[in-house]
Amino acid sequence: MARTLTPARPAAPAHPATASGRRPRPSAGRQHHAGPLTYVLLAVAAIVSLFPLYWNVVAASHTGERVVEAPAPLLPGTRLLDNLTFAWNQVDMGEALVNTTVVASLVALSTVLFSTLAGFAFARLPFRGKGMLLSLVVATMTIPPQLSVIPLYRIITDLGWFDQLQSVVLPSLVAAFGVFFMRQFLVEALPVELVEAARMDGAHSLRIIWHVVFPVARPAMAVLGMLVFVQAWNDFFWPFIALTPDGNPTLQVALAGLGAGNHAVNQAVVLTGALISTVPLLLVFALLGKHIVGGITAGAVKS
Repeated sequence: MARTLTPARPAAPAHPATASGRRPRPSAGRQHHAGPLTYVLLAVAAIVSLFPLYWNVVAASHTGERVVEAPAPLLPGTRLLDNLTFAWNQVDMGEALVNTTVVASLVALSTVLFSTLAGFAFARLPFRGKGMLLSLVVATMTIPPQLSVIPLYRIITDLGWFDQLQSVVLPSLVAAFGVFFMRQFLVEALPVELVEAARMDGAHSLRIIWHVVFPVARPAMAVLGMLVFVQAWNDFFWPFIALTPDGNPTLQVALAGLGAGNHAVNQAVVLTGALISTVPLLLVFALLGKHIVGGITAGAVKS
């Protein structure tokens, strides 16, 4: 009885090659899980980072005498609402919050816009003297801001801007750090071929900036905007000179006159004001943190 022979199947390769001809790594597609030590270190880092904010809340809930006693209190007290009411009414915290929000938002938007435009010009536009101008911009970062206080103060007084918000906004419309930061990002993230292809299609400079530069620079713009907003929110030196607590104060200027008494400063009230000035920043990070981190992650992934 004759038997039919079936042809033997070829053995499958142990590591099938991909379309590019490379063998995949054994760990490709495998999810790595953090161990217990990683979670312990993250928990310790979180506790250390949040402890100053927690103690600020604790100090704001006690009296000024109890805050300066030793040992310092570690558990919340019962005077938080009273201290919040006293701090809010001693200085015009509502007006200071509005002024600080306006100043920080305008400074952040203008710095991001002008820094992106200047960074694109330094990164991808050919013009004479580009290297020298960039060196001058970077060199301005080494000049202490205290050296420009006297001429800047004379300028705002001659213009009649003393105790006006524009005296704080206009000197901070653009920052040398922002220009250098955006230039370095666009050099790596914006190919020259992409700009040349847009020009070959007939796009003018404004269209290239709107449809090419801004989408590519969005992650860096988010990071720069966040950094500038926090810096403008916490700025004290120049606003304390250009503004007055009784006129148009920002939060930091208002906090300078908080807690003053006949004999001593009430530290609990001062820390309560600091808590009030910190809460809006925490809300901004809580609402926009995912978008900022998502933009950073999108900018870090290369196809």
